[in-house]
Amino acid sequence: MNQYALLVKLMEKRLPIEILDILEKWFSISVTCVKWNGCVSNFFRLLAGVRQGGVLSPFLFAVFIDSVVDRVKATGVGCYLFSECVSIFLYADDILLIAPSVTALQTLVTACENELTHIDMRINEKKSMCIRFGVRHNVECADLKFDQGGLLHWSSQCRYLGVHFVSGRAFKCSFDHSKCQFFKALNAIFSKVGRFTSEEVVLNLIRAKCLPVLLYGVESCPMMVRDKKSLEFTVTRSLMKLFKTGSAAVVSECQIFFRFLPISNQIDIRTAKFLENFMTSDNYICRLFECHAKIGLNKILSMYDNASSALDVRRAADRLLFC
Repeated sequence: MNQYALLVKLMEKRLPIEILDILEKWFSISVTCVKWNGCVSNFFRLLAGVRQGGVLSPFLFAVFIDSVVDRVKATGVGCYLFSECVSIFLYADDILLIAPSVTALQTLVTACENELTHIDMRINEKKSMCIRFGVRHNVECADLKFDQGGLLHWSSQCRYLGVHFVSGRAFKCSFDHSKCQFFKALNAIFSKVGRFTSEEVVLNLIRAKCLPVLLYGVESCPMMVRDKKSLEFTVTRSLMKLFKTGSAAVVSECQIFFRFLPISNQIDIRTAKFLENFMTSDNYICRLFECHAKIGLNKILSMYDNASSALDVRRAADRLLFC
Protein backbone atom coordinates (compact mmCIF):
# COMPACT_ATOMS: atom_id res chain seq x y z
CA MET A 1 0.00 0.00 0.00
CA ASN A 2 1.36 3.38 -1.05
CA GLN A 3 1.46 5.53 2.10
CA TYR A 4 1.15 8.82 0.20
CA ALA A 5 -1.89 7.51 -1.66
CA LEU A 6 -3.40 6.72 1.76
CA LEU A 7 -2.72 10.27 2.97
CA VAL A 8 -4.42 11.62 -0.15
CA LYS A 9 -7.46 9.43 0.56
CA LEU A 10 -7.56 10.71 4.14
CA MET A 11 -7.37 14.31 2.92
CA GLU A 12 -10.32 13.62 0.62
CA LYS A 13 -12.18 12.44 3.74
CA ARG A 14 -11.38 15.85 5.29
CA LEU A 15 -9.41 14.39 8.17
CA PRO A 16 -7.98 17.13 10.47
CA ILE A 17 -4.49 18.29 9.54
CA GLU A 18 -3.20 17.45 13.02
CA ILE A 19 -4.09 13.77 12.61
CA LEU A 20 -2.57 13.72 9.13
CA ASP A 21 0.69 15.13 10.56
CA ILE A 22 0.73 12.40 13.23
CA LEU A 23 0.16 9.65 10.67
CA GLU A 24 2.81 11.04 8.31
CA LYS A 25 5.33 11.19 11.16
CA TRP A 26 4.35 7.69 12.26
CA PHE A 27 4.92 6.33 8.74
CA SER A 28 8.30 8.08 8.48
CA ILE A 29 9.69 6.48 11.67
CA SER A 30 8.16 2.99 11.25
CA VAL A 31 10.83 0.28 11.14
CA THR A 32 10.79 -3.51 11.23
CA CYS A 33 13.08 -6.52 11.08
CA VAL A 34 13.05 -10.14 9.96
CA LYS A 35 13.41 -13.00 12.43
CA TRP A 36 14.42 -16.39 11.05
CA ASN A 37 15.79 -19.44 12.86
CA GLY A 38 16.31 -17.41 16.03
CA CYS A 39 18.34 -14.76 14.19
CA VAL A 40 17.17 -11.15 13.84
CA SER A 41 18.11 -8.92 10.92
CA ASN A 42 18.99 -5.24 11.08
CA PHE A 43 16.04 -2.87 11.33
CA PHE A 44 14.92 -1.18 8.12
CA ARG A 45 12.30 1.43 7.26
CA LEU A 46 8.79 0.54 6.12
CA LEU A 47 8.36 2.47 2.88
CA ALA A 48 4.92 1.01 2.08
CA GLY A 49 1.97 -0.50 3.90
CA VAL A 50 0.76 -0.10 7.47
CA ARG A 51 2.06 -1.72 10.61
CA GLN A 52 0.97 -5.36 10.79
CA GLY A 53 -1.19 -5.97 13.86
CA GLY A 54 -1.72 -2.26 14.48
CA VAL A 55 -5.05 -1.14 15.91
CA LEU A 56 -5.50 1.49 13.19
CA SER A 57 -4.25 -0.65 10.33
CA PRO A 58 -7.59 -2.29 9.31
CA PHE A 59 -9.37 1.09 9.33
CA LEU A 60 -6.64 2.79 7.32
CA PHE A 61 -6.65 0.04 4.72
CA ALA A 62 -10.46 0.17 4.53
CA VAL A 63 -10.26 3.89 3.70
CA PHE A 64 -7.52 3.18 1.17
CA ILE A 65 -9.41 0.45 -0.70
CA ASP A 66 -12.92 1.93 -0.43
CA SER A 67 -12.63 3.72 -3.78
CA VAL A 68 -12.47 0.33 -5.53
CA VAL A 69 -16.01 -0.39 -4.33
CA ASP A 70 -17.16 3.02 -5.56
CA ARG A 71 -15.59 2.46 -8.98
CA VAL A 72 -17.25 -0.96 -9.35
CA LYS A 73 -20.64 0.45 -8.31
CA ALA A 74 -20.26 3.29 -10.82
CA THR A 75 -20.17 0.83 -13.72
CA GLY A 76 -23.85 0.05 -13.19
CA VAL A 77 -23.35 -3.60 -14.12
CA GLY A 78 -23.10 -6.74 -12.05
CA CYS A 79 -25.54 -8.19 -9.53
CA TYR A 80 -28.17 -6.20 -7.62
CA LEU A 81 -30.54 -7.23 -4.87
CA PHE A 82 -33.39 -4.87 -3.93
CA SER A 83 -31.51 -2.10 -5.78
CA GLU A 84 -28.39 -2.71 -3.68
CA CYS A 85 -25.16 -3.52 -5.48
CA VAL A 86 -23.76 -6.91 -4.48
CA SER A 87 -21.22 -7.09 -7.29
CA ILE A 88 -18.16 -6.78 -5.06
CA PHE A 89 -17.16 -8.15 -1.66
CA LEU A 90 -13.96 -7.21 0.13
CA TYR A 91 -12.16 -8.84 3.03
CA ALA A 92 -8.91 -6.91 3.47
CA ASP A 93 -7.16 -7.30 0.08
CA ASP A 94 -9.21 -10.34 -1.01
CA ILE A 95 -11.65 -9.13 -3.68
CA LEU A 96 -14.65 -11.12 -4.91
CA LEU A 97 -16.48 -9.89 -8.02
CA ILE A 98 -19.91 -11.29 -8.96
CA ALA A 99 -21.58 -10.78 -12.33
CA PRO A 100 -24.46 -12.38 -14.28
CA SER A 101 -22.45 -12.70 -17.52
CA VAL A 102 -18.89 -12.92 -18.80
CA THR A 103 -19.16 -9.50 -20.45
CA ALA A 104 -20.32 -7.89 -17.21
CA LEU A 105 -17.50 -9.59 -15.30
CA GLN A 106 -14.95 -8.24 -17.77
CA THR A 107 -16.33 -4.75 -17.18
CA LEU A 108 -16.02 -5.15 -13.40
CA VAL A 109 -12.47 -6.53 -13.66
CA THR A 110 -11.42 -3.60 -15.86
CA ALA A 111 -12.95 -1.05 -13.48
CA CYS A 112 -11.33 -2.73 -10.49
CA GLU A 113 -7.95 -2.89 -12.24
CA ASN A 114 -8.07 0.78 -13.26
CA GLU A 115 -8.83 1.96 -9.74
CA LEU A 116 -6.14 -0.24 -8.22
CA THR A 117 -3.64 1.18 -10.71
CA HIS A 118 -4.71 4.68 -9.67
CA ILE A 119 -3.83 3.93 -6.03
CA ASP A 120 -0.56 2.20 -6.99
CA MET A 121 -1.72 -1.40 -6.61
CA ARG A 122 -2.38 -4.21 -9.04
CA ILE A 123 -4.20 -7.52 -9.29
CA ASN A 124 -2.10 -10.62 -8.73
CA GLU A 125 -2.77 -12.74 -11.82
CA LYS A 126 -1.28 -15.90 -10.30
CA LYS A 127 -3.64 -15.83 -7.33
CA SER A 128 -6.76 -14.77 -9.25
CA MET A 129 -9.22 -16.89 -11.22
CA CYS A 130 -12.80 -17.07 -12.49
CA ILE A 131 -15.47 -19.67 -11.78
CA ARG A 132 -18.96 -20.14 -13.24
CA PHE A 133 -22.22 -21.38 -11.77
CA GLY A 134 -25.41 -22.11 -13.69
CA VAL A 135 -26.68 -24.13 -16.63
CA ARG A 136 -23.81 -22.86 -18.84
CA HIS A 137 -21.07 -23.53 -16.30
CA ASN A 138 -19.28 -26.01 -18.58
CA VAL A 139 -19.56 -23.97 -21.81
CA GLU A 140 -16.13 -22.94 -23.06
CA CYS A 141 -15.49 -19.20 -23.25
CA ALA A 142 -12.54 -16.84 -23.61
CA ASP A 143 -10.39 -15.85 -20.66
CA LEU A 144 -10.75 -12.35 -19.26
CA LYS A 145 -8.07 -9.81 -20.10
CA PHE A 146 -6.20 -7.24 -18.03
CA ASP A 147 -5.48 -3.81 -19.52
CA GLN A 148 -1.85 -4.10 -18.44
CA GLY A 149 -1.48 -7.52 -20.06
CA GLY A 150 -2.17 -10.99 -18.80
CA LEU A 151 -5.21 -13.22 -18.64
CA LEU A 152 -7.67 -14.26 -15.95
CA HIS A 153 -8.28 -17.96 -16.49
CA TRP A 154 -11.41 -20.00 -15.80
CA SER A 155 -11.25 -22.73 -13.17
CA SER A 156 -13.52 -25.55 -12.04
CA GLN A 157 -12.67 -24.89 -8.37
CA CYS A 158 -11.45 -21.94 -6.36
CA ARG A 159 -10.92 -20.89 -2.76
CA TYR A 160 -12.08 -17.69 -1.08
CA LEU A 161 -11.45 -17.01 2.61
CA GLY A 162 -10.65 -20.67 3.17
CA VAL A 163 -13.87 -21.99 1.58
CA HIS A 164 -13.59 -24.05 -1.62
CA PHE A 165 -16.20 -23.46 -4.35
CA VAL A 166 -16.88 -25.95 -7.15
CA SER A 167 -18.30 -24.96 -10.53
CA GLY A 168 -21.67 -26.53 -11.35
CA ARG A 169 -25.30 -25.97 -12.27
CA ALA A 170 -25.92 -24.73 -8.72
CA PHE A 171 -23.69 -22.99 -6.20
CA LYS A 172 -21.90 -25.57 -4.08
CA CYS A 173 -18.83 -26.05 -1.92
CA SER A 174 -16.22 -28.77 -1.66
CA PHE A 175 -15.08 -30.14 1.70
CA ASP A 176 -12.32 -32.41 0.40
CA HIS A 177 -9.60 -29.99 1.48
CA SER A 178 -11.13 -29.69 4.96
CA LYS A 179 -11.13 -33.48 5.31
CA CYS A 180 -7.47 -33.68 4.28
CA GLN A 181 -6.53 -31.00 6.82
CA PHE A 182 -8.59 -32.80 9.47
CA PHE A 183 -6.68 -36.05 8.95
CA LYS A 184 -3.36 -34.18 9.05
CA ALA A 185 -4.26 -32.63 12.41
CA LEU A 186 -5.58 -35.98 13.66
CA ASN A 187 -2.41 -37.87 12.67
CA ALA A 188 -0.29 -35.21 14.37
CA ILE A 189 -2.21 -35.81 17.62
CA PHE A 190 -1.97 -39.59 17.35
CA SER A 191 1.75 -39.43 16.62
CA LYS A 192 2.41 -37.31 19.71
CA VAL A 193 0.04 -38.54 22.41
CA GLY A 194 -2.18 -41.23 20.88
CA ARG A 195 -0.32 -44.13 22.45
CA PHE A 196 0.31 -42.64 25.87
CA THR A 197 -2.91 -41.01 27.01
CA SER A 198 -6.57 -41.86 27.55
CA GLU A 199 -9.32 -41.79 24.93
CA GLU A 200 -11.01 -38.90 26.75
CA VAL A 201 -7.92 -36.70 26.40
CA VAL A 202 -7.58 -37.54 22.71
CA LEU A 203 -11.27 -36.76 22.13
CA ASN A 204 -10.86 -33.37 23.80
CA LEU A 205 -7.88 -32.66 21.55
CA ILE A 206 -9.95 -33.68 18.51
CA ARG A 207 -12.70 -31.29 19.62
CA ALA A 208 -10.24 -28.43 20.09
CA LYS A 209 -7.79 -28.97 17.22
CA CYS A 210 -9.41 -31.12 14.53
CA LEU A 211 -13.13 -30.39 14.40
CA PRO A 212 -12.69 -26.61 13.84
CA VAL A 213 -10.60 -27.49 10.77
CA LEU A 214 -13.19 -29.95 9.45
CA LEU A 215 -16.22 -27.75 10.14
CA TYR A 216 -14.73 -24.43 9.03
CA GLY A 217 -17.33 -22.51 7.04
CA VAL A 218 -20.02 -25.22 7.05
CA GLU A 219 -22.50 -22.89 8.75
CA SER A 220 -22.45 -20.51 5.78
CA CYS A 221 -22.19 -23.07 2.96
CA PRO A 222 -25.06 -24.84 1.20
CA MET A 223 -24.75 -28.42 2.40
CA MET A 224 -26.44 -31.42 0.88
CA VAL A 225 -27.26 -34.60 2.77
CA ARG A 226 -24.32 -36.41 1.16
CA ASP A 227 -21.95 -33.66 2.36
CA LYS A 228 -23.05 -34.16 5.95
CA LYS A 229 -22.78 -37.93 5.63
CA SER A 230 -19.30 -37.57 4.17
CA LEU A 231 -18.13 -35.42 7.09
CA GLU A 232 -19.81 -37.82 9.54
CA PHE A 233 -18.01 -40.75 7.94
CA THR A 234 -14.70 -38.86 8.17
CA VAL A 235 -15.09 -38.48 11.93
CA THR A 236 -16.39 -42.04 12.35
CA ARG A 237 -13.28 -43.42 10.62
CA SER A 238 -11.03 -41.41 12.95
CA LEU A 239 -12.91 -42.65 16.01
CA MET A 240 -12.63 -46.24 14.75
CA LYS A 241 -8.87 -45.76 14.89
CA LEU A 242 -9.08 -44.27 18.37
CA PHE A 243 -11.31 -47.00 19.82
CA LYS A 244 -9.63 -49.80 17.82
CA THR A 245 -12.80 -51.07 16.20
CA GLY A 246 -14.24 -51.47 12.71
CA SER A 247 -17.88 -51.20 13.81
CA ALA A 248 -19.79 -47.96 13.33
CA ALA A 249 -22.29 -49.10 16.00
CA VAL A 250 -19.51 -49.40 18.58
CA VAL A 251 -18.27 -45.93 17.65
CA SER A 252 -21.80 -44.56 18.09
CA GLU A 253 -22.01 -46.08 21.57
CA CYS A 254 -18.61 -44.60 22.45
CA GLN A 255 -19.76 -41.17 21.27
CA ILE A 256 -22.74 -41.37 23.61
CA PHE A 257 -20.55 -42.50 26.49
CA PHE A 258 -18.05 -39.64 25.96
CA ARG A 259 -20.80 -37.11 25.09
CA PHE A 260 -19.37 -36.51 21.62
CA LEU A 261 -22.14 -35.08 19.45
CA PRO A 262 -22.55 -36.43 15.88
CA ILE A 263 -21.38 -34.09 13.15
CA SER A 264 -24.90 -33.45 11.85
CA ASN A 265 -25.93 -32.06 15.24
CA GLN A 266 -22.76 -29.99 15.52
CA ILE A 267 -23.43 -28.50 12.09
CA ASP A 268 -26.99 -27.60 13.14
CA ILE A 269 -25.70 -25.89 16.29
CA ARG A 270 -23.03 -23.93 14.40
CA THR A 271 -25.53 -22.91 11.71
CA ALA A 272 -28.08 -21.74 14.29
CA LYS A 273 -25.44 -19.58 16.01
CA PHE A 274 -24.33 -18.16 12.66
CA LEU A 275 -27.87 -17.29 11.58
CA GLU A 276 -28.63 -15.65 14.93
CA ASN A 277 -25.56 -13.43 14.57
CA PHE A 278 -26.40 -12.84 10.91
CA MET A 279 -29.90 -11.59 11.75
CA THR A 280 -28.66 -9.18 14.42
CA SER A 281 -25.83 -7.75 12.30
CA ASP A 282 -25.88 -4.06 11.35
CA ASN A 283 -24.33 -4.81 7.95
CA TYR A 284 -26.72 -3.78 5.19
CA ILE A 285 -25.86 -6.86 3.11
CA CYS A 286 -26.91 -9.05 6.03
CA ARG A 287 -30.18 -7.16 6.31
CA LEU A 288 -30.93 -7.94 2.66
CA PHE A 289 -30.89 -11.66 3.46
CA GLU A 290 -32.55 -11.38 6.87
CA CYS A 291 -35.75 -13.05 5.68
CA HIS A 292 -33.86 -16.05 4.25
CA ALA A 293 -31.78 -16.30 7.43
CA LYS A 294 -34.93 -16.32 9.56
CA ILE A 295 -36.47 -19.11 7.47
CA GLY A 296 -33.29 -21.19 7.77
CA LEU A 297 -33.08 -20.63 11.52
CA ASN A 298 -36.73 -21.55 12.09
CA LYS A 299 -36.22 -24.73 10.06
CA ILE A 300 -33.38 -25.79 12.38
CA LEU A 301 -35.24 -24.80 15.55
CA SER A 302 -38.31 -26.82 14.53
CA MET A 303 -36.15 -29.95 14.26
CA TYR A 304 -35.28 -29.76 17.97
CA ASP A 305 -38.57 -29.71 19.85
CA ASN A 306 -39.39 -26.16 18.74
CA ALA A 307 -36.25 -24.68 20.27
CA SER A 308 -36.08 -20.89 20.35
CA SER A 309 -32.31 -20.30 20.11
CA ALA A 310 -28.99 -21.93 19.22
CA LEU A 311 -28.45 -22.68 22.90
CA ASP A 312 -31.76 -24.57 22.97
CA VAL A 313 -30.62 -26.54 19.92
CA ARG A 314 -27.52 -27.73 21.80
CA ARG A 315 -29.57 -28.62 24.88
CA ALA A 316 -32.14 -30.49 22.77
CA ALA A 317 -29.37 -32.41 20.94
CA ASP A 318 -27.85 -33.40 24.29
CA ARG A 319 -31.23 -34.63 25.55
CA LEU A 320 -31.93 -36.65 22.41
CA LEU A 321 -28.56 -38.39 22.44
CA PHE A 322 -27.42 -38.63 26.04
CA CYS A 323 -30.52 -38.93 28.18
